Amino acid sequence: MRKRTLFRLAAGTAAVGAATLAYASLVERNLFTLRRYDVPVLPADTEPLRILHLSDLHMMPDQRRKQSWVASLAGLDPDLVVVTGDNMAHPGAVPGVLRALQPLLDYPGAFVFGSNDYTGPVWKNPFTYFLPDREYAEGAALPYDELRDVFTGAGWVDLNNARTTIKAGGRLIELAGVDDPHIERDDYSAVAGPVSPSADLSVALSHSPEPAVLDLMAADGFGLLLAGHTHGGQVCVPGVGALVTNCGLPRSMAKGLHRWPGSDAWLHVSAGLGTHPTAPVRFACPPEASILTLIPR
Repeated sequence: MRKRTLFRLAAGTAAVGAATLAYASLVERNLFTLRRYDVPVLPADTEPLRILHLSDLHMMPDQRRKQSWVASLAGLDPDLVVVTGDNMAHPGAVPGVLRALQPLLDYPGAFVFGSNDYTGPVWKNPFTYFLPDREYAEGAALPYDELRDVFTGAGWVDLNNARTTIKAGGRLIELAGVDDPHIERDDYSAVAGPVSPSADLSVALSHSPEPAVLDLMAADGFGLLLAGHTHGGQVCVPGVGALVTNCGLPRSMAKGLHRWPGSDAWLHVSAGLGTHPTAPVRFACPPEASILTLIPR
């Protein structure tokens, strides 16, 4: 009787595990979701401004469902499009990225790159994400210069260790960004300095939301900080949330909108739209894009 009970328990556990894996790999990772947030960062008595924040597409050439969904976001008519990196997951991904983003290139835009814009992913044991000092492994080289040329050719601003101002939504917006801190390509000293008092809004970008970088951005007066990288944890526990962030950010801030501690800045971390191709699962953390409606403080 006891052996039979243990067998049934093991069989039931295996069945639940198999069903969960099937849901995470076949269903939830394709449940593309639009998040909406109001962010009080504008001066008083000004009209709202809308930013579409995209991150972590991790595009494979044949992901037509994802490409079509992202392309449909042009119907939101954003004032500004911001992309915070990790666009590619395959050397042949540029056409797929462009199928997704082409309708959005007609809008003012800005971008930074992530590690998976420079080199492709490699297989890794997912449990190594719990190791803070794990060694970063590079895969095949990716055509990031080709992607950069398309973005800048459409008028989007390259903010990899760069700073500028643009007009969007009838406002003067100061923008700064760093290349990916996750692979130590960031150089905030190249863009550091107090925000311009003449700008209507100041926004700073980083692919990986490393606190050391975000602290510097907030100290310079940037009111809105945008990042991705975390995938929101990718595999979360209902009621608990993310188990890892793959960076120095606390698990409680793995995705969504948060006030950055010790400052007046707001941080938005996108849970992203893709997955590592060797671990194509999401659980309790569907792929997402966000529309941020900026409103008066």
